[in-house]
Amino acid sequence: MSQFFSIRVIGILIGLGFTLAVLWAFGNGVVAVISEGQLKQATVEHEYHKKPNDYAWSFDGLLGKWDTQQLQRGFKVYDEVCAACHGLKFVAFRDLEQIGYDEGQVKNYAASKQVQDIDPTTRETVTRPGLPTDYFPHVAYAGAGVPPDLSLIAKARPDGTNYLVSLLTGYTEVPAELKAEFPDFAVPATGYYNPYFPNLALSMPAPLVDGQVTYDDGTEATVEQMSKDVAAFLTWTAEPTLVKRKQTGWPVLIFLLFATVLAYLSKQQIWAAVKPKKRD
Repeated sequence: MSQFFSIRVIGILIGLGFTLAVLWAFGNGVVAVISEGQLKQATVEHEYHKKPNDYAWSFDGLLGKWDTQQLQRGFKVYDEVCAACHGLKFVAFRDLEQIGYDEGQVKNYAASKQVQDIDPTTRETVTRPGLPTDYFPHVAYAGAGVPPDLSLIAKARPDGTNYLVSLLTGYTEVPAELKAEFPDFAVPATGYYNPYFPNLALSMPAPLVDGQVTYDDGTEATVEQMSKDVAAFLTWTAEPTLVKRKQTGWPVLIFLLFATVLAYLSKQQIWAAVKPKKRD
């Protein structure tokens, strides 16, 4: 009896120990969250960091679809501006056929790029003209820092498409009110102020200026227009099946609705002859 009692006491103590440990961990977590929130309230980043602006996109909503002309304009901006520093390592040249380019155009574009390969004889690394099956070549960047690959950038950032447009159009001077409230704040010598970037300064200078590219369809190449076009293109590179997934969703929803109605009617038919028992 005494042995059984001892085991119960030990079990209770162990349970209390686990409970206290969980409560202690929970309390520390709450304190950390509160402290972090209070710390953020006092930082310049928390006060002056802006959320992305909302823009209208053809691929938004349940019935959204790609604007092929916009994607081609965005590809032109990427190719003539962004490609100097940023790669698209998860995109193959042949994928461009999905946004309206024909096989010949893709083949010619791929051939204009140099890609790395292995010489089958010497096993050394060589460069050769690209093929449609090759992926966009890696960008060798000699400056400070390593620019991110843009293949998935629209999915890697919250509200990515709107974020990209806001960032590209958001370069400005440091506001006077920020200097007055936070006199110690300073943009690094190699940085540029942008309120849409988390720490308000990034090493990439404003990449776009009005008229920087010439659109084949005659659209005026303003900074905002180019920003929207390249953001749409990078949304496609990040999720090329976005529109197809939405289009597939409608038949699935209709089928599920039909199956639900059919199941209900079958249940009614099967149980129609069964009378519920009367309760005494």
